[in-house]
Amino acid sequence: MIYKVGIVGYGVVGKRRHSAIKKIPGFKVTALSDISFGEESKFEGLKCYSDFKDLIDDKTIDVLFISLPNNFAAEATLMGLKRGMHVFCEKPPAKSLRELKPIENFMKDSNLKLMYGFNHRFHSSIIKAKQIIDRYELGKIINMKGIYGKSKMISFNQTDWRTEREKSGGGILLDQGIHMLDLMNYFAGRFNKIFSIIKNSYWNYDVEDNAFVLMENNNGVVAQLHSSATQWRHTFKLEITLERGSLVLGGLLTSSKSYGNETLKIISSDPDNDKGDPNEEVFKFDEDVSWDLEVASFTDAIRNFDNIVNGSIKQAIEIMDLIEKIYKSDPEWKEKYYKND
Repeated sequence: MIYKVGIVGYGVVGKRRHSAIKKIPGFKVTALSDISFGEESKFEGLKCYSDFKDLIDDKTIDVLFISLPNNFAAEATLMGLKRGMHVFCEKPPAKSLRELKPIENFMKDSNLKLMYGFNHRFHSSIIKAKQIIDRYELGKIINMKGIYGKSKMISFNQTDWRTEREKSGGGILLDQGIHMLDLMNYFAGRFNKIFSIIKNSYWNYDVEDNAFVLMENNNGVVAQLHSSATQWRHTFKLEITLERGSLVLGGLLTSSKSYGNETLKIISSDPDNDKGDPNEEVFKFDEDVSWDLEVASFTDAIRNFDNIVNGSIKQAIEIMDLIEKIYKSDPEWKEKYYKND
């Protein structure tokens, strides 16, 4: 069987997904949509639409990939599911937790596959770190500290849908910090005790440009996150302290190469004997396999009727619930944007 694939939103991410799909036997992209397309747009002989709804109305499509602005993500996802399509949607899953509820309800009685694009789970450094944690090679997690800083990713200095809360639902935390929060959940389980300071005092838009978060889960794991749009230099760093050592994830392989080398430092400690100078081993990863692995995971689930392991609707609900709790835990932010909730 050949699964016919449609991609709605054909920007940088849509193109990356297209490249990954081409490598999957049995899946063929047959239609694209993008607001920039005119009536004469043609790409490799594919059907082209300027309105994503027209593509979703195409009854020949079996699988839908969504890389639209946040205010269309939940609508397009539910439309695709109701038309019998398997759906892959980029993060964030929606503007708000409320928008995800109808999707969650639909999926309770559906055999269709729905996966959300938490791409960082498929980076080689993350995969190796997860294996070490799951095998308790360095014991249990004690705490975590992460920084995810961006420069010019969100165009705060010009008109952009990401700076408008009505369209985006949030700023740097929802746009990029969501990846770090998802990894913290992935490694340590859900967090329920939350303190935060949310700021938009530099760019002065109605979405946050900095989020400072302190969390604890039921197992006593404490996590700190700084999600920033005033970092100036792209930064990705996650330090995980365990009972017998640490894992330090630094850098991230991306198309822009702006985060530097992707590395995993494994620190094995023996406090009674190493005198504060533990053994270190550094792994460097030279290839970004995350896009291919993520798409392969989704298509395998469709072909083999498997459950979605990474990026499920359950995980999407959990991360959106966490983000809203972070927003609301800052009294000033809650009063300004959530006082009616």
